Amino acid sequence: MDLTWKMFIYSVLCAGVRCVQQISWLPCQFSDERVLVKQDGNTDIQHVHRDAALQFGLRRDPLVNPRVITFLITGSKLDLRRYMEGVEADQLECELRRYRPVQGPVVYNSWFSCTLKHRQGLFTVTSVLRQLTAQPHPGQQEHSSWPAIKDGEILTTSVSMVIKTQTPLVKAGLGSHQKLHCQFEVDHTDVGMRAAFTVEWHQQYEGKKTKLFSHNTITKKTEGAGVDLQALTGGDASYTVTTTKMSSEGTYVCSVSLTPLSASVDIQLHIEEPPRVSLNVGSTLSLQRGMEQKVVCEAVGYYPLDVDIYWSNHDQVESGQGGHIPPHTQLSIQYSNHKRLPDKTFSVSAYFYLQASPKDSGKEFTCNVSHQSLRMPITKSFTLVVEDPVNRMLYLTVVVPWVFLFLLLRRFHRGQSRSPHTNMMLSQRYILLSLKINRMF
Repeated sequence: MDLTWKMFIYSVLCAGVRCVQQISWLPCQFSDERVLVKQDGNTDIQHVHRDAALQFGLRRDPLVNPRVITFLITGSKLDLRRYMEGVEADQLECELRRYRPVQGPVVYNSWFSCTLKHRQGLFTVTSVLRQLTAQPHPGQQEHSSWPAIKDGEILTTSVSMVIKTQTPLVKAGLGSHQKLHCQFEVDHTDVGMRAAFTVEWHQQYEGKKTKLFSHNTITKKTEGAGVDLQALTGGDASYTVTTTKMSSEGTYVCSVSLTPLSASVDIQLHIEEPPRVSLNVGSTLSLQRGMEQKVVCEAVGYYPLDVDIYWSNHDQVESGQGGHIPPHTQLSIQYSNHKRLPDKTFSVSAYFYLQASPKDSGKEFTCNVSHQSLRMPITKSFTLVVEDPVNRMLYLTVVVPWVFLFLLLRRFHRGQSRSPHTNMMLSQRYILLSLKINRMF
């Protein structure tokens, strides 16, 4: 079989089957909990970080690292790797914890939670793992009843529940439309779990927690809005913020509960509004030598608070040579206090007093404003033109009158061919205009 035919068969197979190289294992950190008994009889929980591995496969497969705790995920209805397609193992952060099921019917086996975060913030996946042990643990597990886990131990588990968001961090401007992604999937074949579930959305901001939405599939009771109920039946619990405001900022929590399990993902929504920058002068500022002008650069309507605003100046001759011209720093810049505007955005200004000097004539002064909402700083510039008052007076007293006289004489000579009466009238007009020019200057 030639190479072309092999490539054709491979492409046909890939059309029906996802040809994605799945992750076989991940290095993880297991946040274990140990109970410490104090002298007064009370207990305290100590968190211990331990090395672990999340491995996918069968029980007979060799371990990738026999020296650490291995959480072996065997085949189950929910394939956790499907939620990590298209990424490499080194792009993920993996954290494992012990998990307490909520109060409900008899809880079998041991439970753990696994959180996978993309290092560049593309998604967050949280799953609930059930350890397949020979003996069930009746009732709800407490710290004291958790069996100790040794280094090198193998915990065979299956995925019972998965919840994912593709928008763990959202940066939005005021008045924008934002969809906060949340999807979930449950393996209802696990013992003690029913098909009914409850989906809730909460917003947490400055210590205050607000319920935004709630829906129960048993009672059909719905509180709030923002979630498509039809999409909810297919596992899509995404929440829509129709118009972002300052009050929209905060942590949004999408949670899915079904007895005895519950899982959630957090979504951070940050408001970022770019500044509007303006100068109190035009593109060209003309001043007489020795005059002083207050030049103000104002940034208005930005959020959050931090903004960088500064002035620089350089000669236009230098800037025309190409390359980076270091800004001159002789300017004595002063700053106003940050002001909170009625819409809860901020404003600030940077200003200096410009003393007109002939050596600065032709220089370009630039205000630079940087803010986290901007990819590139905003710049506003003006060019200074310094005029000498002596030269200007000379121009007004000498050049301008001569121009007037030249025009009048030219008109007078053109009228020589006219009648003596007309010439006399022009002469009189010439004398009157000459007297007026002398009075003006």
